[in-house]
Amino acid sequence: MADAFIIDACRTPRGIGKVGKGSLAHLHPQHLAATVLGQIAERNKLDTATVDDVIWGCSSQRGAQGADMGRMAALDAGYDVKASGVTLDRFCGSGITTVNLAAAQIMSGMEDCIVAGGCEMMSYTASTADPKNPPMMDAGNLHLRDLHPQSQQGCCADAIATLEGITREAVDQLAVVSQERADVALKEGRFDRSVVPVYNRDGTLALDKDEFPRPGTSMESLAGLKTVFNMFWDIPVDDKGLTYGNMIEKVYPQLKGKIQHVHHAGNSSGVVDGSGAVLMTSEGYMKKHGLKPRGRIVATANMGDCPTLMLNAPVPAARKVLAKAGLTAGDIDVYEINEAFSVVAEKFIRDLDLDRSKVNINGGAMALGHPIGATGSILIGTALDELERSGGRYGLVTMCAAGGMAPAIIIERLDA
Repeated sequence: MADAFIIDACRTPRGIGKVGKGSLAHLHPQHLAATVLGQIAERNKLDTATVDDVIWGCSSQRGAQGADMGRMAALDAGYDVKASGVTLDRFCGSGITTVNLAAAQIMSGMEDCIVAGGCEMMSYTASTADPKNPPMMDAGNLHLRDLHPQSQQGCCADAIATLEGITREAVDQLAVVSQERADVALKEGRFDRSVVPVYNRDGTLALDKDEFPRPGTSMESLAGLKTVFNMFWDIPVDDKGLTYGNMIEKVYPQLKGKIQHVHHAGNSSGVVDGSGAVLMTSEGYMKKHGLKPRGRIVATANMGDCPTLMLNAPVPAARKVLAKAGLTAGDIDVYEINEAFSVVAEKFIRDLDLDRSKVNINGGAMALGHPIGATGSILIGTALDELERSGGRYGLVTMCAAGGMAPAIIIERLDA
């Protein structure tokens, strides 16, 4: 099978995902996506007429985030009309999935040049949500709800922490580490190669650096935060009084009356706006156009797990992709596991018995934020940057996705 090479990766800064507060929240989602698509083309002198496809991720595809953002943003970025585009949704895993599918197309020989990535403006999805209707993964399908109750994700995170015996102290400590590492990364300019500024339509600067991190976060400051998802646990989701907590207790009755709520705003992923893109090509295209590879795709995988707990698939996904690559956990130099909630990363580290110094080296979503459909492609770029900085060889990226899923990918740094 042919190789799929990573030529470049870039991302926007992550802006606070709240209208009136975030520096990107006034922009159209297509404009944010067009920013990274335009930069990936400009930085690599890309003839966009030769781009076979733009494979894009976005989880909340409605309104301004609907209408096939991949195609519309490519047109907005000035791509040749020959460059097609598609937009997909694997919830939080969308941004890894776009890269995985692009790799498969190239490795199979069907296509030669693809830009993969994603965009999510959580300020937009929050401001357009219906407050009268609790969001449900089953979209009101009561038969599915009976088969696989799927609760609110923060409730799932607390359920996992309770089942695993992971304490608030442990999840808070990981959140402090995330903030500390992100602060170092920002001060040392470790994201500078990938981050591209976002400009308003009138040419003025909108944002050129991540604005969500809270340097100085400590165990003491986190201890002062009240847990959040105990307030969701008892919210009714139907006219019969079924609650988010009841849905989990139906499958895990041992949790009834024993749930320990440990997650709060400080140890959960930040609500942000952002976009990221990865340029991938075949060897033939790369040589023909004089491009130099930064990395290659070693292996990809997808894994499903219990949809009721929802967040536990990253560990089996990592094991699956390692087996496909013929590697062990110890062979990986850089791990990026999305910090959707602190317990996800903590369980990942514990279950795989990982060296903590290799996991989320430059901080994670608790410090930097999680723009749902974009995060996976952003983390792939982050892993590649860190491999280049540290001289490592292999990076593994994975993340939980709603519905009880996790895509995973292993990349290899190449000396250009």
